Amino acid sequence: MDRTTEYAKLVVSGKRLVGKTEYLCCKRHLDDMANKDFPYVFDVKEAERHIDIANELTIGEGTGPEKLHTRGFQNFILGSLFGWRKKRSKERRFREAYVQIARQNGKSFLCGVLANDYAAFGGYKYGKVFCTATKQDQANIVWDEVRKFIESDPELAELYKVTEYTHTITSYVTRSEIKAIGRDTKSVDGFRSVLAVVDEYHAHPTNQMYKLMLDGQIRVDNALTIVITTAGFNLNSPCYKLYKFCKQILNKEVNKESQFIYIAEMDLPDKERFPEEYEKEIGNPLNWAKSNPLNFWKDDTTLDEAMIARTAEKYVSAQTMRGSELVNFLTKTANTWVTASESSYLMLDAWNAGACELTLEDFRGKECYIGLDLSSGGDLTSCAFVFPMEDKRSFIHSHSFLPKFRLEEHEAKDRAPYRQWVNDGLITLTDGEGTYGIKTDYKFIANYIKNTIETYDLKVKGVGYDPWNASAFLPDMEEATQCDLTEVSQTVANLNEPTEDFRLDVEAGKVLYNEKNELLTWSFVNAKLIILPDGKLKINKTSEAHGRIDACDAVIDAWKIYFRADGDATNEDVYNAWREAVNRNRGSKQ
Repeated sequence: MDRTTEYAKLVVSGKRLVGKTEYLCCKRHLDDMANKDFPYVFDVKEAERHIDIANELTIGEGTGPEKLHTRGFQNFILGSLFGWRKKRSKERRFREAYVQIARQNGKSFLCGVLANDYAAFGGYKYGKVFCTATKQDQANIVWDEVRKFIESDPELAELYKVTEYTHTITSYVTRSEIKAIGRDTKSVDGFRSVLAVVDEYHAHPTNQMYKLMLDGQIRVDNALTIVITTAGFNLNSPCYKLYKFCKQILNKEVNKESQFIYIAEMDLPDKERFPEEYEKEIGNPLNWAKSNPLNFWKDDTTLDEAMIARTAEKYVSAQTMRGSELVNFLTKTANTWVTASESSYLMLDAWNAGACELTLEDFRGKECYIGLDLSSGGDLTSCAFVFPMEDKRSFIHSHSFLPKFRLEEHEAKDRAPYRQWVNDGLITLTDGEGTYGIKTDYKFIANYIKNTIETYDLKVKGVGYDPWNASAFLPDMEEATQCDLTEVSQTVANLNEPTEDFRLDVEAGKVLYNEKNELLTWSFVNAKLIILPDGKLKINKTSEAHGRIDACDAVIDAWKIYFRADGDATNEDVYNAWREAVNRNRGSKQ
């Protein structure tokens, strides 16, 4: 019997309804088994032993205890993790695992199975098994699954000591501990673990917990860090980046043999390009079944019609109310990554395609246009440099600034990894004279721009700035850039054309930026497109208060000047400038 390969063959044969991604997960297993030159071998006996261990467990939750009976996809996950090893070695292949399935499909339950296996039957003495999450309550979920297995089986209970108040389970066999830990990463820094479960990774604002777990296992043979998650709507999260990386592995764009992947998700057309087809497919019950390998199935080949009917009722409500209700359905039930905003400014795939390895060094001595978005006191301030390229493409460099003593405040309020971005050189913390590290240091920002221009011998062709709070800043900027400064009024009439032009250039693959500039991507993901009744466009941040778009605004300010680089003003530009002057004069007289 080889239940791991049996399920993979079932999927690849087309006899079970799955999405393209799960198909690729299973095909990867079969292709690797068929590759005679592959440095790893699949040990069927070992895989079956661990699947058998899982099926010896007792489920206590419900009307009465019953033996666990694993389904095909669970056999595939367990068998793959334990069965693949190096040739002529006991060292396992997979040290990292990414499992993404919809809610109520046994993710935490499956990791409870793993925790028991590693703690009692793995053979590693005095090891640590960590169940981690952003909150202690979430971390307790996997730990509770292990506890329920123990309390439901008197024979298994003899192998463990359960200490409820510390959320610790100790194995009498190996003296290994299973422990639940939340956000307090100091409690795990420096500890080695043999198994680390990172639960609901989509909710983690940074990859700190994941990296702490992984780094702690570097000297531990056969250790595993496993992510279990549903999809989410934060496309700047470390989980989404790991998800995209796993998709690259499955598509053979990159190679990482130590990464196990199981993703069960819907197949959806591009929302922006094919909106009608997209709406049709998110309401297709057969598509829902692809994301729910346990919840929608009576067995490995028979759909559960009653469960589909219940989900259809949920979908009707979500589709009618739209907004967050629909986003929740798509992420939790359909296991699909979506933006919280129903109308994003940019198509994410098109924006991601512009990521490259170019840096400022590649544009030494080149012409550029600068845009500035100034904060109103102590918020994020951003500047952007737009470099025209000979092939009609453009490169964007952006940098942001934050008062030193406002860092913790903004980390909490904006739910963004500002500290990491400081370490990555994307944000500079300021505390210049008279600002006390609390207010925006305009002189420092002007000096940064001046030094950047001088260091790279840049030829500044124009500077566009948001006039808000800019009056005291302008003399320093004129000296820094030795260039005329252009006020970019933040009105729809003034920004409509550059907003649309930039969007079209991104979709055409003509906008590049450095792939490490995560803050810039975060800003554009947060940008929501608003189409007014007269057809004009404007961008705003998402409805969530922490969705900042400062770097995006700075780019559009620069793009406005770049867009009008020929110096020819349109009739609309002249009219808008005249109207603004009239309104200012009227206001001063009043």
